[in-house]
Amino acid sequence: MKTIGLLSDTHGYLDESVFTHFADCDEIWHAGDVGTIAQADTLAAFKPLRGVYGNIDGQDVRIVHPEHQFFEL
Repeated sequence: MKTIGLLSDTHGYLDESVFTHFADCDEIWHAGDVGTIAQADTLAAFKPLRGVYGNIDGQDVRIVHPEHQFFEL
């Protein structure tokens, strides 16, 4: 069974405790309003990341993370 770390609305702030809380997760899913592509890249470097963009996210985030994600796991 996979363990998923779920978060959203980080708005450009990524608390360091995320890395402790999600240490045993297999993937991170971000449900929008990441804030910056740098923040998304930081999460993706830590664990595989699936995400969607939110209304505050710029074009750089929207190119990488679509509005909708459909997948089977």
